[in-house]
Order: sequence, then C-alpha cells, then structure tokens
Amino acid sequence: MKQNELNRAVAQATGETVSTIKRLGFLLSEPDDSRHPESEEFGPYVIDWDELEAQRHIGEPERPHNEPTPV
Repeated sequence: MKQNELNRAVAQATGETVSTIKRLGFLLSEPDDSRHPESEEFGPYVIDWDELEAQRHIGEPERPHNEPTPV
C-alpha cells in the first residue's frame, strides 16, 4: 500500500480530510515489527492525546475557565 492510498483509507474511515490525515502523519506498520515485542523499544508509536492531556493536568489546581493560565 502506498502512502497516498493509506491516507485516503484513513480519511474515509475517520471522516477527516486527506490533508488532515497527511498532516497527522499515519504510517504503515512493518509486518516484521508486529512479530517482535522489542520492536517498540524506543517508545510507542501511538499517542493517546486524551491520556497525555490528563497527565499534564495531574496535580494542577482547578481554575475557572475564564481565569488566565500563568505562564
């Protein structure tokens, strides 16, 4: 499968535009990688954005939505 075919398939499955999928950068997994548990030794290739956002806010005090965040 070529990259443009993958982008179109993901766009069709998700309802996003092909340009959005291209910008997000989906890649095909190599068949041999899926057989080796060590293939992701440098970290997972999937980001759970909801989990990442939740981790960023652990321990932060709850602020009203209209209060600016200090930088």
